[in-house]
Amino acid sequence: MLPETPSFRLDGQRALVTGASKGIGRAGAVALAAAGAEVVLAARSLAEMEEVVAELAAAGHRARARALDVTDRAAVRATVAAEGPFDVLVNNAGTNIREGFLEVQDASLDTLLDLNIRAMFTVAQAVAGGMVAAGRGGSIINLSSINGHVAGANRSVYSATKHAVEGMTKAMAFELGPKGIRVNAVAPGFVETPLTRPVLDDPQFRARIVRGMPLGRIMEVEDIMGPILFLASPASRMVNGLSLVVDGGYLTH
Repeated sequence: MLPETPSFRLDGQRALVTGASKGIGRAGAVALAAAGAEVVLAARSLAEMEEVVAELAAAGHRARARALDVTDRAAVRATVAAEGPFDVLVNNAGTNIREGFLEVQDASLDTLLDLNIRAMFTVAQAVAGGMVAAGRGGSIINLSSINGHVAGANRSVYSATKHAVEGMTKAMAFELGPKGIRVNAVAPGFVETPLTRPVLDDPQFRARIVRGMPLGRIMEVEDIMGPILFLASPASRMVNGLSLVVDGGYLTH
């Protein structure tokens, strides 16, 4: 008898995607919905998410939007309790403020720590608690960055937060694995998003990044959709504690 290829489908599963109004979060929500999941999109911008939900519904997919500030811990816990339990979490909400190390402002430090670490932890904890209570396991995907693996100019705090995400992912995978919950990270390189547009609009910066890409181009959000779907699906059923770097080979040199 031939081995059976594990499915990339998510039929019957429920997913939560944070930071889903734009960029990688929006793309991840589309990927999961197209694979058959019922997706809850969460972000502060309800209007932008409702546009995505309408397009997904027109294509025959199931999705709904929920306004949520992930830095509000009480709101996170209430939302997850009301909308869950979930089988998949794409823990995507995050930001970057580019300042030299000696110029980092207190407000910038607080913003990045609150959103990129504390909020991500709170969302993951709430969703994982629901998964454990439901007793059917699940997959949690934390959005990291290549700056969780290497340093970069004017990104000291951002890099620190993403290194924290990498460590948190491994710790979660170790602790939650026995409960049937897989936890992995996706670590993108330079992707065309509203967050990266200010630097990628600089022709010299863009040219330098492209020169460092063995595949010869800046990535698009579509390039992150497959890795997210892989980690969410049964196709990665024994992948746990991994940081999947998606950077076009940028870190190979």
